Amino acid sequence: MTMLTPASLPTLQAALADAGLDGWLLYDFRGLNPVATALTGFEGMATRRFFAWIPAQGTPVAITHAIEQGPWKHWPATWTTVVYSAWGEMESALATLVRGQRVAMEYSPGDAVPVVDRVPAGILDLVRASGATVATSAELVTRFFALWSPAEIASHERNAETLRTIALAAFDRIGAAARTATPLHEHEVAAWIRERFAAEGLVVDHGPIVAATENAANPHYAPSVEHPRVFREGDVVLIDLFATSPESGAMWADQTWMAHIGAPSARALEVWEAVRDARDAAIATLRERLASGAPVIGGEADDAARAVITARGFGPAFTHRTGHSIDARGLHGMGPNIDNLETRETRRLLPGVGFSIEPGIYLTGEIGMRSEVNAYLTAEGSLVVTPREIQRELYVV
Repeated sequence: MTMLTPASLPTLQAALADAGLDGWLLYDFRGLNPVATALTGFEGMATRRFFAWIPAQGTPVAITHAIEQGPWKHWPATWTTVVYSAWGEMESALATLVRGQRVAMEYSPGDAVPVVDRVPAGILDLVRASGATVATSAELVTRFFALWSPAEIASHERNAETLRTIALAAFDRIGAAARTATPLHEHEVAAWIRERFAAEGLVVDHGPIVAATENAANPHYAPSVEHPRVFREGDVVLIDLFATSPESGAMWADQTWMAHIGAPSARALEVWEAVRDARDAAIATLRERLASGAPVIGGEADDAARAVITARGFGPAFTHRTGHSIDARGLHGMGPNIDNLETRETRRLLPGVGFSIEPGIYLTGEIGMRSEVNAYLTAEGSLVVTPREIQRELYVV
């Protein structure tokens, strides 16, 4: 679901009732909460607070400021709009709606899931003082904000195959040039990848990451003209590339590939195999849990990947979660992450969610490796991994 409509309202209201909630209270101020703006269809200048009350039964109600009525052009005329100017009017209207109600909001107790912790503490104080009990909307955000549509799945699969082709072509260029008098620099390869994105009709606002050996030990490394690093024989090569299509209904793809210029050392192979096996352990865990029919959370896959890397002696060098949510509104989406390290991710992986699986090992000053694929759950609840052919061995170029 994107914007809430009269046609989609019954589905949301049924979910609220099933969760034992009286309603979903959406709040935004100056774009703090993308869930609120997306579900309400709010577009335009956002300088005043607004609420939207979606009850489990009855008619939705928007509480809006008098000077910002234009952005509500998508709010159905059959739904209620309460207009305020003074803060007292806003607070009175809010209390009338939520007094005695159990309401969901973009709030995460203890900030356990930061991506859905969007409502300021002061607003929570206000809602509770109005006589409401506040519950987290985390599961609702997954279901009504983060699921992939069939068109988005098709777009993702196309984009995933394109990224794979570009990454492997970049490796070939790096390897060939490394044995000439004019080897390539990291930033030159990154620029070439962006050119290929443009030629393929893909868009991105930053990146890609193209890193050699010691630079690959920085998970968020950014190659630059100011700090050039040439690729030489014996280097590890990490390419992390991500992009989407500009049209409506498009979905991100995000991958990391690893290569070695010339025959890899035993150390490089040891690190690569640990990363690859951790990735595969996460995938296997998800498939086993999904096949059992039991609820599945991303933290279980994170634990499985981390156990492999820890058993190989690299546990402290795996410093980030195993994967992040991907949705149509962001490469790092608002659905469940594959994480039991950085956050206490307890949300279920529902049919339609998508995410990355990308364990990494980062040995500062020495070497870094990561293997990243994407995955999504079909409507039937099975796991699909992209691209179709994932990396099994360290590429030698």
